Amino acid sequence: MQPFRRVAGIAAPFPAANTDTDVIMPKQFLKGIDRRGLDRGVFFDLRFDEAGAPRPEFVLNQAPWAKAVFLVVGPNFGCGSSREHAVWGLAQLGVRALIGTSFAGIFFDNCARNGLLAITLPPETHAALLAAVSRPEGNRLIVDLETQTIQPMAGLAIPFVVEPTRRQALLDGLDAVGLALERADEIRAFEAGHIARSPWLEPDRAQPGSGTPA
Repeated sequence: MQPFRRVAGIAAPFPAANTDTDVIMPKQFLKGIDRRGLDRGVFFDLRFDEAGAPRPEFVLNQAPWAKAVFLVVGPNFGCGSSREHAVWGLAQLGVRALIGTSFAGIFFDNCARNGLLAITLPPETHAALLAAVSRPEGNRLIVDLETQTIQPMAGLAIPFVVEPTRRQALLDGLDAVGLALERADEIRAFEAGHIARSPWLEPDRAQPGSGTPA
């Protein structure tokens, strides 16, 4: 995964409450055997009309928000089904962080496992930030995970908190497998000690000359 440390870019407002994963990634984009092309599926019915043309009223089709790397989202973002494709598609579209007041639990975990930073803010702080990024002159942010701050172009830095293990994984660009491999020596030591204490658990080893394959 791509590490997240200090990222600067445009933030787009997406204030709708209870945006579910079928809105984020409609079901017709779940048919592939790999993850390619999911960026087109993100908010598909909101971004495109029946003929496939961009809807000019949708924020991500408007300058300057079309190149957004952050979304300031409404409450309970990512509710509905657990489809991980929603997070994959957002990442392919270039979104690096979501900033909201609350996220659906499974979606929130899927974000962490795929390098997408999900930040929760108090409602009053979130409302002020949402108002700021809705204006072209206030939509550039710096999100710094090392210092856990959001730095608007104007105004004071906004603090946020990410659970320490999740924060470190994002800083290092590690998924669940990567986190486990970071502790490979500890895992091997535990396995060796467990076998030493319970030798009957070790698979039988064939003796030379026994005729049984080693």
